[in-house]
Amino acid sequence: MKRNYRIAVIPGDGTGPEVVREGMKVLQAAATRFKFGLDFHSFDVGGDRYLKTGEILPDSVLEELRTYDAIYLGAIGHPGVQPGILEKGILLRVRFELDQYINLRPVKLFPGVDTPLKDKTAADIDYVVVRENSGGLYTGLGGISRKGTRDEVAVQSMLYSYAQVERCLRFAFEYTKKRNQRQTLALCGKTNVLTYVYDLWERVFNEMGEKDYPGIQRDYYHVDATCMWMVKNPEWFDVIVTGNMFGDIITDLGAITQGGMGIAAGGNINPEGVSMFEPIGGSAPKYTGKNLINPLAAICAGQMMLDILGESKAASVVENAVMTVTGEKLKNMGAGRMGYSTSEVGDMVAELTAGSA
Repeated sequence: MKRNYRIAVIPGDGTGPEVVREGMKVLQAAATRFKFGLDFHSFDVGGDRYLKTGEILPDSVLEELRTYDAIYLGAIGHPGVQPGILEKGILLRVRFELDQYINLRPVKLFPGVDTPLKDKTAADIDYVVVRENSGGLYTGLGGISRKGTRDEVAVQSMLYSYAQVERCLRFAFEYTKKRNQRQTLALCGKTNVLTYVYDLWERVFNEMGEKDYPGIQRDYYHVDATCMWMVKNPEWFDVIVTGNMFGDIITDLGAITQGGMGIAAGGNINPEGVSMFEPIGGSAPKYTGKNLINPLAAICAGQMMLDILGESKAASVVENAVMTVTGEKLKNMGAGRMGYSTSEVGDMVAELTAGSA
C-alpha cells in the first residue's frame, strides 16, 4: 500500500481556509502517529481569484489536479459572485471531468450532538447514502425555447446509461459488503412515475444483487417514502443508493438529522482515480476571520479521505477523536456557540488523534 500521499488543497472562500487549516492539523497528527506521509499543495481557486482575474478553474489547474492522490476542499461560495458560477465552474466541473461518479455521504449521529428527531439516539442514526454523481438531471441536457415570452418552454432531461447505473450500483453493493453492518442495501427511486429511468435502475439493482451479492438484502423505497422513513425510522437503513437529484435532496435531510451542516461531510469518489472530499456546509462569509466556525465537518471530510486512501486505522482514530470531542467537550455545533474557538476544537481533535490510546 502506498504510504506517501500528495493532497491537493482548495481552501476556497469565506471560512473555508479556516476549517481546512484545522483539518490539515488533524490529518498531520494522524500521519505522524501511523507513519505515513502527507504532502499538501494549496491551489488558489475560488471567488477571490474569479473577481480578480475572471478565471474560475483554469485548464492547467484541472490537469494538475489529476496528478494528485486526493483533493481536500474547504468551501465554495463568495458573496460578490452570483450563485451558480463558482459551483458549476469548480465543483461540478471537477466532479464531471475527473469522473467522480460517486457522492458518498455518511449520516451518523455522534455522541452529544442534538438531533431534531424525537427519541432518536446515536444508535438509531448510522447509515450511508451512495449518490450517483455524474448523470441524471445534472448533466444539463435540455434547453429553453422562446425565452421571455408567454410561450416559453424549458426542458431539463434526466439521462442515465446502463454503464452509469451499473458502476454506481456495483460500488454500493461493495460498500455495503465492506461496511459489514446490517448488510442491507436500499434503492431509492420513483418507479411509479419515472418509469423509464428507475425501471433501468431497479432491473440492474435486482439482477446484480441476485447474481453477485446474494448475501446482501435488497430493499426498495420511493423517494417520498425514503424521506418519511429517514425521519420516522432512520434505524432501518444501512446503505441507500440513488440517482443524482434524489441523492442531493435526501442527503441534506440526512445532514440535519445528524446535527446539521457543522458535522456533515462528503466525498466525491472516483474509485479508479482522484477523489475530492469536502464539508457539506457553505463558506459562511459572515464568520470569516472570526475563529468561530465549527471545523468538525472539514475534519470528518479529512477522515473520509484517509479511509478511501486506505488508511482505515488512522481514519477510525480520527472519527473516535471527533466523537470524544462532541460527547465530552462541545456545548453546541453552531458557530460561536461551541464553547471553544475554531482552532481550539481543531487542537482537541488533533491531540486525541496523536495520542497513544
